[in-house]
Amino acid sequence: MRRTLLVVSGGIEAVPGIRLAKDMGLHVVVSDMNPNAPGSAVADDHIIASTYDVEATVAAAERYHEQVRPIHGVMCIASDVPLTVACVAVALELPGIPVEAAKLASDKLAMKRRFVEKGIAIPWYSEVDSRAHLRQIVTERGLPLVLKPVDSRGARGVLRLTSSTNLGWAYEYSISFSPSQRVMVEEYLEGPQISTESILLDGQGYTPGFTDRNYEFMERFSPYMIENGGHQPSILPEDARQEVAELAVQAGRALGVETGVVKGDMVYTLDGPKVIEIATRLSGGWFSTDQIPLATGVDFIGAAIRLALGDCVRPEEIQPRYRKAVAIRYFFPDPGRVVAIRNAERFQGVSWVHKMAFFVKTGDMLGPITDHTRRAGCVITTGSSRQQAIARARKVVETVKIGTVPA
Repeated sequence: MRRTLLVVSGGIEAVPGIRLAKDMGLHVVVSDMNPNAPGSAVADDHIIASTYDVEATVAAAERYHEQVRPIHGVMCIASDVPLTVACVAVALELPGIPVEAAKLASDKLAMKRRFVEKGIAIPWYSEVDSRAHLRQIVTERGLPLVLKPVDSRGARGVLRLTSSTNLGWAYEYSISFSPSQRVMVEEYLEGPQISTESILLDGQGYTPGFTDRNYEFMERFSPYMIENGGHQPSILPEDARQEVAELAVQAGRALGVETGVVKGDMVYTLDGPKVIEIATRLSGGWFSTDQIPLATGVDFIGAAIRLALGDCVRPEEIQPRYRKAVAIRYFFPDPGRVVAIRNAERFQGVSWVHKMAFFVKTGDMLGPITDHTRRAGCVITTGSSRQQAIARARKVVETVKIGTVPA
C-alpha cells in the first residue's frame, strides 16, 4: 500500500506540492472546509474540516486514519496553519515540530517574548490595550510604527502608522482581524526586507530560499503594507546574507524547532539583521513551490514532504546548485467589477515567463487593496540577471490589464 500524506488546506498554491507528492508515489489526502478546493481536485481523497479548527481537523484525521487508511505524514503548503498540523501529528504519532513551537509561531506577542528571552534581535514592540494606549505609545515613541493583529494572516489588519493615520480608526481596524481581539505595535525598521526559507536537520540550518521583498508601493497603498513580490539573487553581499540566514535559523531554534521548515520575515538594518516574524511552515507566494527551485535547483517541497514522513533528508540535497535570477510581481487592478483580462495571450509560450496566474475572473467584484489576499494575480519571470528578471516581470504587469468598471 502507498504511504499516505495529509495536506492541511487545499488552496491553489498547495496544488504544485500535492502533485509532487503524488509523483513521489504517495496517496494524498487534502483537509479543507471547501469540498471544491483546488487541491481536492488533484488529490486522491479529501477530508472536510476547517483548517483553522484544530479539534475538528484532528478528529477528522483520526477517523480517516482508523477507518479508511493509515496516515504516515501531515503538512501544510502555503497555508498558515502550523498549529493544526502539529496537533494532528501528535494525535497520530507522526513526525512534526513540537506543539509549543507551533503555538509560539501562531501568536506574534508570544513569539516576540520568546525571542527576547533567547537574545534574538527584533524590533522594539508592545502590546496595545486600547485606542488611548496606542495614542500614548505614539506620543512616547514617535512615528512611523507598525500596528498589527497578534494572530492574523496574509497581512490582514497590518498598518504602517504615520502622521496622516487616524489612530482611533487604525486600532479598531487592526483589532477586527484578531480572533483573540489583541493587537500590538512595533518599531518600523528601515532597510532591505528579506524572506528566507530554511530547513533544520537536528538543529543544523540550511537556507536555500533567500529573496529580497519588494515594497515599492508603500505610499500608494498606505497605510496598508502591501508587498509587491520579490527577486533573487539578493542585492545584499554574501556576508550579510549569511548573517540573515543564521539569525533566521537561530530564531527557529528559539521557538523549539530542531527538525522542520522555518520561514523568516527579516530586515537588514544599520545594526545588522533583525527578525520581524518566523513561521514554522512552508511559505506562500509560490516561493517554496516555484521560486526556490527556479533560482537554486533545490527541490524544497520534496525535502519538506520527506521530513513530514520521517524520511532522511541529506544536507547536500538542500544546498543551492546555482544562483539564477528570478522575479515575481503582482497585479493590482482598480476596485470594481472585473470585465476582462486583456493581453495575457501575448506571453503564452514565452520562455522567460515561468508562471502567470490570475486569482480573479470576469464578473468578480474587487475591493480596495488592503492586504495580500486582495492581490489579483502574479507573474514569475527569469532572466540572465536580477535586473533583467525584474524588468521582464514589470513588462508583463504593465502589458496585461485586468479591466474593471466601478460598482
